[in-house]
Amino acid sequence: MRAVILAGGTGTRLRPLTYWTNKHLLPVGHYPMICYGVARLRQAGIRDIILVTGRSAVGGFADVLGSGRDWGVSLTYRLQEEAGGIAQALDLARPLLGAEEKFVVLLGDNLFEKSLDPYIEAFLRQPDGAMVLVKRVDDPHRYGVAEFDPVTGRIARILEKPIHPPSSYCVTGIYFYDGDVFRIMDRIEPSLRGELEITDVNNAFAAAGKLAHMELDGWWTDAGTFASLEEAGRRLKGILP
Repeated sequence: MRAVILAGGTGTRLRPLTYWTNKHLLPVGHYPMICYGVARLRQAGIRDIILVTGRSAVGGFADVLGSGRDWGVSLTYRLQEEAGGIAQALDLARPLLGAEEKFVVLLGDNLFEKSLDPYIEAFLRQPDGAMVLVKRVDDPHRYGVAEFDPVTGRIARILEKPIHPPSSYCVTGIYFYDGDVFRIMDRIEPSLRGELEITDVNNAFAAAGKLAHMELDGWWTDAGTFASLEEAGRRLKGILP
């Protein structure tokens, strides 16, 4: 299995730090944030990683990660020339992935402590479709929130930052897809903010009855605020050699 790490964005909630650098290059413990996702993928046996970021940031990632050799992986960089949403960034990896290939997508600011192994194994056993990892949180209104079908227990839909969350389970930035994801992206329309939303992609899978989910074990954060960035530094300090 291959992986795609999405590491673009402007990091507005972390300004003024992100006036000078991409947020995924900010220090977390002893390493830049991006290194933890690469390390977790490598520990799960994934060696081939596509990293999508903006033009102004690619040099910084190359300085930190290079070809990936020092991290035991092979990195390929793809450039997102303008902000167009998570789904649009993912589409940049399409030419490098097989038409029916299963792969994992990781948002670069998602930091977690447990192995991805059980989730990868479960998705490889899944016949087709997609899978997302969810996490119970105290403040679900900050995230995309899963609404569950009371009969089947499957995700019926995902609501983005709802005022009245239908559950306490947010959808983390860890997604698993088969090749149908690109066919779905060809059909969705930009949102009101002019972006291709990953939530719309996941909801299309849910509507077709092909969106599985598992709960992510252990500690997790999206490291998109000063508070979560500081917490990540405390939790992950010393995790990498």
